[in-house]
Amino acid sequence: MSRLTQDVFTEPANIDIDTLKNLGPLTLMAGVWESVSGTDLHPVAAGAHGDVYVEHIELQPIDPQTNGPQLLYGLRYHVHIIKPGTIGTFHDQVGYWLWEPATGMIIQTLTIPRGQTALAMGNASVDATEFTLEAKHGNVLNGICSSPFLEEAFKTLEYHIKVTIGPDETWSYDQDTVIMVLGTSTPFHHTDSNTLKKIANPTPNPLAQAAIKAKA
Repeated sequence: MSRLTQDVFTEPANIDIDTLKNLGPLTLMAGVWESVSGTDLHPVAAGAHGDVYVEHIELQPIDPQTNGPQLLYGLRYHVHIIKPGTIGTFHDQVGYWLWEPATGMIIQTLTIPRGQTALAMGNASVDATEFTLEAKHGNVLNGICSSPFLEEAFKTLEYHIKVTIGPDETWSYDQDTVIMVLGTSTPFHHTDSNTLKKIANPTPNPLAQAAIKAKA
C-alpha cells in the first residue's frame, strides 16, 4: 500500500541543514578513504581472473534533498581504483549514497564510464552497522541499465552490496555482480571486496558551511 498522501508537493518544515548529523547508518562512511588490499574476481575468455587493487573513495555530504514531502540526506561519492604499481584506471565510479530517515530506506546510485548505471536499494535502522542493498535487471524501482554492447555481451542480472561499518574508522564492502556472459549458460559472479581506512574527514555540506560562517 502506498504511503503517499494527495499532497506530493509540500516540503517538510524545519529541515535540519546539517547533513553530517542526519545520515543515519551512512554517518561513519563520510570522508576520504583508501586501501591497498581490495580483491576482484571477474570473467575472462579462459573463465575467471583475480586481481588485487588499490582503492581511493571520497564520500562528501550534500545538502538535504526533497521530493515534495520526501526528505533525503546523502553523500556524493567517487571511487577510483588502480592495480598496484600502475597509473591507468582499473575502475571508476560515481554516484550517491542516500538515506531517508522517515522510512529507513538506503539508496545507492552508481554509474561507470563503460556505459552502465544502476540504482540499488535496501533498509536499515538509524544505528545499523551492517546493511545490504540490491538491484535487479528489469526492475523499475531498483534496476540496472546498460549500453547495447554490455546488455548483449555481459548482461548484468543482479547487483548486491553488503556494507559493514568497522572499528577504528574503517568500513568494508562485499559486492556481488551477477553477469550472463555471451556464449555461456551459467551466470558469473563478479565479486569485489575491500576494507577501507579513513585518511581525511568530510567537508560539511554547503548549507552547513554557510551556517558555520554566519555564526563566526
